[in-house]
Amino acid sequence: MKERDSVGSERSRAKRNRPASVTSPVSVWKEKENVGGNIVDTGVVILRTSGCRHFSDGGCSMCGYNVESRDGISEADLAAQFKNASARLDDIEFLKVYTSGSFLDDRETPNGIRELILRWCADRGLRLLVESRAQFVTDDVMNALTGIHGDLEIAIGLESANDRVLKYAINKNMTVADYDRAATAVKKAGASLRSYVLLKPPFLTEAEAVEDALATAKHAALQSDTISVNPVNVQKGTLVELLWRNWAYRPPWLWSVMEVLNSCTALDRKIVCEPTGGGKERGAHNCGSCDAYLLDAIRERSISQNRKDIETLECECKGMWESVVELEGLVADGTVDLQRMFRSRTH
Repeated sequence: MKERDSVGSERSRAKRNRPASVTSPVSVWKEKENVGGNIVDTGVVILRTSGCRHFSDGGCSMCGYNVESRDGISEADLAAQFKNASARLDDIEFLKVYTSGSFLDDRETPNGIRELILRWCADRGLRLLVESRAQFVTDDVMNALTGIHGDLEIAIGLESANDRVLKYAINKNMTVADYDRAATAVKKAGASLRSYVLLKPPFLTEAEAVEDALATAKHAALQSDTISVNPVNVQKGTLVELLWRNWAYRPPWLWSVMEVLNSCTALDRKIVCEPTGGGKERGAHNCGSCDAYLLDAIRERSISQNRKDIETLECECKGMWESVVELEGLVADGTVDLQRMFRSRTH
């Protein structure tokens, strides 16, 4: 799953208001990021491309971002989009460029556009982050990129360090070995690596999801500079949405997010998390009373990189979460939204 530091909520707004012009980016905004211990102004650009190549193979079970893509996007269109976006990004030290799929896929982002963006960042001394599926990350590609601009960070969606979860729950069309090869190529070229860890793919219970995310973070830490913990949110047109509508999926509890983040402290890596749709029914949430407090704590931790455990308040819903974690394993396939079931029986 693509990084959702702040991407998810901005992309959701962009979907509702996306411009008709192929020369306008999906969205552009500024945010803060901790880079080497310094909190810097960061620009974020989402380019409208022809879309993720994997989407034609069925796509990932939780990802609906291909809705932002359009057929017939030319290299000239992409150049115009970046010119439009960069004109709105003054006084930044870090730039993140996202697409609907992979920045390193020639079909989606031609080499000429990659060079344009790399040189723009190199000329201004800006750190650049782009993301890609592992299949497009090779030694040759990485050497070409770092030959133009050395301050580069590549984000790759590992999602799960369990090949069965990757295949049957996520439909990632990738193995852990594919990720390991790509991660090695990134590090060998002297670039930084950011790895995405998915929290609660479909068909996993809450307890299994926490366990899987922790195991994945540990694997990612072997080569990663930054680990992005991405709680699943329910996006339109996805398998996850179909399950969710049938009470067969619930996004992770914020208590689960907190447990994963606090446990990741021992990994001694930069850990970031911005739950897309947090506090809402389609995103990671608790009961509603404690959500805002916990989300603020998660965001502050991502920016400050304070290695201390996030302190949590006490809330009655924590007992419900603990019960769900215990009882889900007794359900036949572990895919019933027990909280909604309990709520419907008591109202």
